[in-house]
Amino acid sequence: MAVPLIQQIRVGGYVMKQRLRGVKKYPLVLMLEPLFRCNLACPGCGKIDYEDDILNRRLSLQECLDAVDECDAPVVSIPGGEPLLHKEISEIVEGIIQRKKFVYLCTNALLLEKKLDLFRPTPYLTFSVHLDGSEEHHDKAVDQKGVFKRAVSAIRLAHERSFRVNVNCTLFDQMTAPEIASFFDFATHDLGVEGITVSPGYAYERAPDQNHFLSRRKTKQLFRDVFRLGKGRKWRFSQSTLFMDFLAGNQEYRCTPWGNPTRNIFGWQRPCYLLSEGYVQTFRELMEETAWDTYGTGNYEKCADCMVHCGYEATAVTDTVAHPLRALRVALSGHETEAPMAPEIPLGDQRPAEYVFEGLVKRLSETETGSREHSDAA
Repeated sequence: MAVPLIQQIRVGGYVMKQRLRGVKKYPLVLMLEPLFRCNLACPGCGKIDYEDDILNRRLSLQECLDAVDECDAPVVSIPGGEPLLHKEISEIVEGIIQRKKFVYLCTNALLLEKKLDLFRPTPYLTFSVHLDGSEEHHDKAVDQKGVFKRAVSAIRLAHERSFRVNVNCTLFDQMTAPEIASFFDFATHDLGVEGITVSPGYAYERAPDQNHFLSRRKTKQLFRDVFRLGKGRKWRFSQSTLFMDFLAGNQEYRCTPWGNPTRNIFGWQRPCYLLSEGYVQTFRELMEETAWDTYGTGNYEKCADCMVHCGYEATAVTDTVAHPLRALRVALSGHETEAPMAPEIPLGDQRPAEYVFEGLVKRLSETETGSREHSDAA
């Protein structure tokens, strides 16, 4: 796992502390989403399809830091939208670092070279650059030519200035195993990134392109094919060994959506980063009042094909801490690619999908508009 030792120790110690205290549900990574606005319009994204009044909203510096304190997870991921569009992003990052939290600033890198002077190199900050494969595949995925080259240039500059950098790669059904293996070679041995964060794409309810998301079975077979090609190639991943083994169909995991709670402009999002089915005002409300057992693969139709790291990485990390020898065996022997896969979770009892997003956002927008008008009148 390509993560610095200090981060492994801190996160492992945090998980062990929760276990010793008997805490069953706790956050591992805070998904802090300070805005939805982006300078790209990727067809597989369901995060930017809002009206302008919503896209123009931002979490303030204080709201971001309050969320970090309220949640108290050891790692903070800052996705979006494009976080570098936020005018206070450097202050947000610095405030989180001062709290000794590990920050992953997710970016498409179009602004990274211009904004790099706003940040300082530290083990607590990683730029997580979005690259969905080779130049051809990435530029197609983001629906704009030239983005791959600009991202690669920004990564190289960040390296020169001693920043931690990884790449965040979302896989759809448009890349073959040899193409993915070739990209992993490029990212590891040419770009020299610290690690690769990889996940199958999730079929967001409002994503414009719904035709290229992977099913669970296809995901597992694809990763087996990739790992078969990857033997001896020394790829570095930013995720736990057991999560990668889960992607290859060798671990039977249930998701832990509370492991990566989301705070965005609407509040604390229920139940997870991928699904928007309600919001509450406090982290405590999210943890104590969410009907967690009604979500997850086997429980809810929208979760049927999900194998995304924001749902399953926390499960794998907890399993790693509980069974370190199991994780070590996989790390030493590699991922099984030939034996039968772990049993699938039955879907027969899952409840049907509820399409509540449109009405939810409309109510939130109307509430916000009413609050602003009342404030102006006063």
